[in-house]
Amino acid sequence: MFCNVTSNVIFFLLVSFTTADKFLVNRHYVPYYAEELSDDDFYTINLLSDVPHLKEAVKQILLPRVVGTKGHKKVRQYIIKSLCDLQWSVELHKFHDKVPILGQLEFQNIIATLNPKAERYLILSCHYDSKYMGDLQFLGATDAAVPCAMLLNLAKVLKTNLAAFQNTPLSLMLIFFDGEEAFEEWLPEDSLYGSRRLARKWETEGFLDKIDMLVLLDLLGSSDPTFYNFFSNTESFYSQLLSLERRLAKTGFSTYSSNQVQPHRYFQAQTLRSASLQDDHTPFLKRGVPILHIIPLPFPSFWHTVEDNESVIDYVTTENLARIVRLFTMQYLFSGIANKI
Repeated sequence: MFCNVTSNVIFFLLVSFTTADKFLVNRHYVPYYAEELSDDDFYTINLLSDVPHLKEAVKQILLPRVVGTKGHKKVRQYIIKSLCDLQWSVELHKFHDKVPILGQLEFQNIIATLNPKAERYLILSCHYDSKYMGDLQFLGATDAAVPCAMLLNLAKVLKTNLAAFQNTPLSLMLIFFDGEEAFEEWLPEDSLYGSRRLARKWETEGFLDKIDMLVLLDLLGSSDPTFYNFFSNTESFYSQLLSLERRLAKTGFSTYSSNQVQPHRYFQAQTLRSASLQDDHTPFLKRGVPILHIIPLPFPSFWHTVEDNESVIDYVTTENLARIVRLFTMQYLFSGIANKI
């Protein structure tokens, strides 16, 4: 199923700044100003919420969805229809690859854009396949049904706000990667099928040059996650996530799980330079694309087990994180357009 099918591209911005630093973009230095949302914009955007839709999206995605199965196709069709109904332009990047155990399979990355003709994109991404575990029915709630639902929920909740970016040079792209999971053992050739192929394709086409930043969501949905910064060139953007969380807590819009007397914050100030996490961002990182990797450390205790099901989802935490990502997205887009980069 397609709606407004296009093949589009993006461009590279080295993003590491304090308040107003200059960066080399297409061999020209231009300023990027990281402006906080005004109080009015902050309150207006933060009040936008649709938790029933978020739960329904999780329900539609939360089924075994190993590449090539009926569940996989059903989830793909649901994601595409959801985005088409919201007037996004959707493109499927299809390819075949041979995998261990299951043999030749067709993979399909889902790429949705607000403005197919934009010069630059902020990309929000996750993976929609689930891990092959033989006869076990692995649902992958945090890995990564909830991240998928969060992105669809963002598109719905912010529909009116995002309409302003359907004709702007800077716009938003959502990617639902296929084939993130290994089929037998995590190796360079048995993992990240969709992101490896798409990064290589876009490098050949010059597409990577229009990516401002790729934000990857993974293993989200359980209570009290802890996040860290991993990359120096997006450290200030990570700091915005931390700042938005503090702002939410201070204004009373955000509540933490009830099992903590003194709740910790999700986004930590520490940077973990030594952390080496292989995920769908890796093929893009190797090609110089700026990355924000929103993944908890440590991983949930039920990671890659059948216990990663609906029972582990904490919707208070999930909605808190969804609010932060929504605010971050609008803050980034508003800043980029306001400064005419």
